[in-house]
Amino acid sequence: MMTIIETPRLILREWNLHDAESMYRLNLDPEVIQYTGDVPFTSIEDAALFISKYDHYFKYGYGRWAVIHKESNEFMGWCGLKYTEEFNETDIGFRFFKMHWNMGYATESASACIHYGFEKLNLQEIIGRAVKANTASIRVLEKIGMTFYKELSFHGLDGVIYKIQKKNSV
Repeated sequence: MMTIIETPRLILREWNLHDAESMYRLNLDPEVIQYTGDVPFTSIEDAALFISKYDHYFKYGYGRWAVIHKESNEFMGWCGLKYTEEFNETDIGFRFFKMHWNMGYATESASACIHYGFEKLNLQEIIGRAVKANTASIRVLEKIGMTFYKELSFHGLDGVIYKIQKKNSV
C-alpha cells in the first residue's frame, strides 16, 4: 500500500478492501457521522463495495485517505482532499474514531493534506465545509490556516465554508 503522506505520527494512504471493516465501524457511531449527512454502511460488504467503487484516486489524482497510526499500524479514520466537479472545488475532510478525538490527529493530518494539495498537486485554493454546531471541526479548519468565507445550508443544517489559498498558506 502506497504511502501518500507521512507526518510525525501518521501515515496517509489510499483506502483498500482491508479497510472495509474499519470504515463500517467508523460510520456506525452516530456521534462520528452526526454532522456529515452520511448514513451508516449497512454491512462490512457495503463498506467494501463503497471502497471498490471509489474512483477519485484515478479520476482526479487524489481523494480521501486512510489515516494509519505509525507505531500501532491502527486505522484511526480518514482525512483527505475531495474534488467536486459540480463546483470545481477541492475540499478538505476528516473523520476519526472517537477514541482519537482531541489528540491533534485531525489537525496533523489535515494540515499535511493542505500542504500536499498546494505543493504536490498545485491546487490554488482548498475549502472546508462544516455544520455550525460542529465546533471541533471548525476549530481544526482554523488551526490549519483556513478563514471563514461564507455561510450555507449543509444537509438542511446551518453551515459554514472556510477556505485557504496557496499564496496564504504556510
